[in-house]
Amino acid sequence: MREVVVNSGRSYFDTNVTDHHHFFFEESGLLVDIPGDRIDVVNLPLPPDGTAIKRVDVIIRVDRVTPIAAE
Repeated sequence: MREVVVNSGRSYFDTNVTDHHHFFFEESGLLVDIPGDRIDVVNLPLPPDGTAIKRVDVIIRVDRVTPIAAE
């Protein structure tokens, strides 16, 4: 199990421990998995001396969009 922190004081415990990321629906608080192979993270900065990047977690925050009425 892995903790996913979406805001200060708000976190989820994810039972999916595979390589993946998340959509976070801010209005409802719903967290939806995105398969790890669907996101490419490029141009990361070099980590500080003596360290190595272990993992990159991506949380894409979304809101529902109200459709525009046809005129």
